[in-house]
Amino acid sequence: MTAKTTRAATLRAQIADEIVRGELRPGTPLDEVSLAQRFGVSRTPVREALRELSSAGLVRIQPHRGAVVSRPAAAEVEDMFAVMAELEALCAGLAAVAMTPVERRDLAAIHASLRDLIQTGDPQRYHEVNERFHHAIYLGSHNAYLAEVTLTTRRRLAPFRRAQFRTAGRLALSYEEHDRVVGAIQRGDRTGAAVAMRDHIGIVHFACEHYAQDLDPSPRLRMVSTNEESA
Repeated sequence: MTAKTTRAATLRAQIADEIVRGELRPGTPLDEVSLAQRFGVSRTPVREALRELSSAGLVRIQPHRGAVVSRPAAAEVEDMFAVMAELEALCAGLAAVAMTPVERRDLAAIHASLRDLIQTGDPQRYHEVNERFHHAIYLGSHNAYLAEVTLTTRRRLAPFRRAQFRTAGRLALSYEEHDRVVGAIQRGDRTGAAVAMRDHIGIVHFACEHYAQDLDPSPRLRMVSTNEESA
């Protein structure tokens, strides 16, 4: 990863978090010059970050008028999480029966590194390794089309999923949810892996809503896991 790419990624993450948290409200102009001065960078990484945020639905770029904040409606985010839960559950279920021994060992190693990161309490680093964890399961499904569709949906939800790790105690809970997924995959339990992953994504959605609770005054939907236990 180049320094330019790293700067754009850092900018994207910070601006996205401010949008999800409600510090940047829908309709707020995002001036490239002002953002470049604020972060101490050139306009190039700012422009790249805004373009990527546009693809996630958090920014609307208007020709000849610049960019403005444009957060997806709560119902749209809910729909995306519902699809994400089913896609990831399918990936996990297939991975339970299709992963090679080497892939299972690699998944276990990534899972172990997430456990170590709980002690450091670094949400950004945990998010980065968490991306590797889920990607390993997508690839482990050995269904290239499913992996592609799932990854595309995940990228759209990435700003919301990353925000959850800023809630108190979320890193440890995320690891526990992953542990159930990994355990089922290692046992070759297709149904168990799918159920555990579906529950995990439901809880992620709930955690994201909790983090952004002041953003939207509309009622929040209470996410319930497959086995009817509250997240």
